[in-house]
Amino acid sequence: MALMASAMHAGSPERKRPDSQAAIESALRTVATEQAGVAALAAALGNSLAQPFAAAIDLIARIEGRVIVTGVGKSGHIGSKIAATLASTGTPAFFVHPAEANHGDLGMIAKDDAIIAMSWSGESKELMGIVAYSRRFSIPLIAITSGENSALARAADVVVLLPPAPEACPHGLAPTTSTLLQLVMGDALAIALLEARGFTPDHFRTFHPGGQLGANLTQLREIMHVGERLPLVPSGTGMREAIVELSRKGFGCVAITGGDGALIGIITDGDIRRHIADDLLSMSVDQVMTKKPKTAAPDTLVATALQTINTSAITSLMVVEGGRPVGLVHLHDLLRIGAA
Repeated sequence: MALMASAMHAGSPERKRPDSQAAIESALRTVATEQAGVAALAAALGNSLAQPFAAAIDLIARIEGRVIVTGVGKSGHIGSKIAATLASTGTPAFFVHPAEANHGDLGMIAKDDAIIAMSWSGESKELMGIVAYSRRFSIPLIAITSGENSALARAADVVVLLPPAPEACPHGLAPTTSTLLQLVMGDALAIALLEARGFTPDHFRTFHPGGQLGANLTQLREIMHVGERLPLVPSGTGMREAIVELSRKGFGCVAITGGDGALIGIITDGDIRRHIADDLLSMSVDQVMTKKPKTAAPDTLVATALQTINTSAITSLMVVEGGRPVGLVHLHDLLRIGAA
């Protein structure tokens, strides 16, 4: 092991302490190079790439099965991410590695599926097994490549031809700009399909029940406090009784309702502190309450409610339906489920 480690280190470049300014200049060159590549892709989408892109969208939208994404090397890593994005945005998809496909996983691909094959050069030999399989069984094949006359492009039903772009690597070797353009194109396909299918935030939440995404896309009706938990008093109630209700329910506020049950105001513990020197206990809630408080509907998303709470500098939000209070959410409720 020591001999192997020594041999490996012998061929490695000498380790030097990085120069901060040189590193920043390198980063700026990388960003500029990749930015130019994305700009070239955008220009192509408005010109020569428009028809093939539309054809790819139409092809995927018409299939009854799933989208199979494949690629090898860095293109494979990008392909795996694209398959995940498609699947999470309403287009059933999964990734098949070309090597595994050649050893039995071709059986995962059915006639009603479509294949997206990714290769910057279009000459990756590992892909040819899947390509041949798609031709044999008439499975639609979309190529994402920069190789206009490559083996992959010649075999494909639709060729999404990426514009030539220099790599950010100074030696032109490490895939950088090329993989970025593949990723951007995959995202463009996924979002165009999302919009074509009428995919909504509610659909998105169905596929993302866990984590921060799931929390942010939860509706308030699923987490709000209701019924006897609501701190409510009618108009005309004395402040002594209102303070008891506020303290008993423990949300730091009490909502005021009118004769028809509609929400007309709210009193917070901050309001009480501000009026403490005004002979507070002799006053009615109508004299202290804040009229037209911030509210939300039951189908409001947690992310939207959290934004309202943060921008309004409040800690509780009344949930109303038809003008009547039906629930309440506290900032702690939103944070507890992982919203941010």
